[in-house]
Amino acid sequence: MLDAMLAQLHDPVGYALPVFALFIVVELLAIRHSDGDPPLRGYAPADTRTSLFMGLIGSLSAVVFRTVSLVGFAAIYVYLAPWHLPADAWWTWALLILAVDLLWYFYHRMSHRIRVVWAAHQAHHSSAYFNYSTALRQKWNLWFENLMWLPLPLLGMPPVLVYTGFSINLMYQFWVHTEKIDKLPRAFELVFNTPSHHRVHHGSDPEYLDKNYAGILIIWDRLFGTFAEERHRPTYGLTKPVDTYNLLRLQFGEYAAIVRDLRRARSWRDRGGYLFGPPGWQPTGTL
Repeated sequence: MLDAMLAQLHDPVGYALPVFALFIVVELLAIRHSDGDPPLRGYAPADTRTSLFMGLIGSLSAVVFRTVSLVGFAAIYVYLAPWHLPADAWWTWALLILAVDLLWYFYHRMSHRIRVVWAAHQAHHSSAYFNYSTALRQKWNLWFENLMWLPLPLLGMPPVLVYTGFSINLMYQFWVHTEKIDKLPRAFELVFNTPSHHRVHHGSDPEYLDKNYAGILIIWDRLFGTFAEERHRPTYGLTKPVDTYNLLRLQFGEYAAIVRDLRRARSWRDRGGYLFGPPGWQPTGTL
């Protein structure tokens, strides 16, 4: 088991990095020769550099979080799981991909509706650009994301597969971070997450807020009432732009804002609201 856990720390996403780099280069060249209307925002050097550094450090922090959580997953799998699914069965893999995608949907939805979780996730949405470098603009604090995978080992999913499934999900999501790909055939758009759907998710326009949380399958958004069609090119970024490329402010600025709100809170209800209410929550009567 220990050998399998150590092997799992070799994140499949790491092996995909050269492909990601190639996609960035191809997209950059394609945008430079594009004359779309409206024009694509493309890349800005400072923004791209920030995204890449956030992704690099995020990858290193993921190793730490992954190491700790895999120990817990192994204990749950060995001592609490009522059965153990075979790691070499095709249907285990099919169930894994489906279960990870569903759990990702609910995690992603909570990360937009619970402020203390949003404090980590907002870093990914902080760019006013939408391109393949934005896909690498990842958070460094993965505590809640790791907790979301607890049902998998509890239901007998081999711990060595849990993060493989998540990595597959994450690699799929890379290619949807682009303005260059327009809407795809209707049948594909009906079932799968696409660049069009994900552009909506990154939009700060009122009609696009809290929509299209999908990882791989957009059917979850259609089923649970969070789907929105792309009607116009979104305005990307946060509703309150951060206007900084400082990595620490981008990653931890919202945590600092939460601490300030907690210090001025007058009741435990207000403290709970600042922590667990949606982003922007204010006590009743506050302007």
